[in-house]
Amino acid sequence: MKFGTMLGDLTISLFSQPSTERYPFERSEAPERLRGMLIWHPEDCIGCGLCAKDCPAGALDVIVLDKESKKYQLRYYPDRCTFCAQCVYSCRQGCLEMSNEIWELAALDRSMFDIIFGDCLENG
Repeated sequence: MKFGTMLGDLTISLFSQPSTERYPFERSEAPERLRGMLIWHPEDCIGCGLCAKDCPAGALDVIVLDKESKKYQLRYYPDRCTFCAQCVYSCRQGCLEMSNEIWELAALDRSMFDIIFGDCLENG
């Protein structure tokens, strides 16, 4: 590399704005079609388990608490999820969706990667 071209590049870099973003401090809005964290709407769920069956990564488990009163839980493993949205397409009831607002999924604790949606079965 010639010294003249290097000096020219250096002066351009000194007087121009950086092309990178200051991410943690300045956040841009996420795209509308971004596939982030899975959201489950239990009022529409019938507990068929198609979402868990069609998930290629095995990131979902449907737990049937009481079939008569239609109480179900959905266990979601975000660390296994490939965010392909196959579970959303497979759900006939439309009770699953991918959030475009919750997408920062890094954590230091492994307990964040085992999420159980739904209430526990009450005694009595």
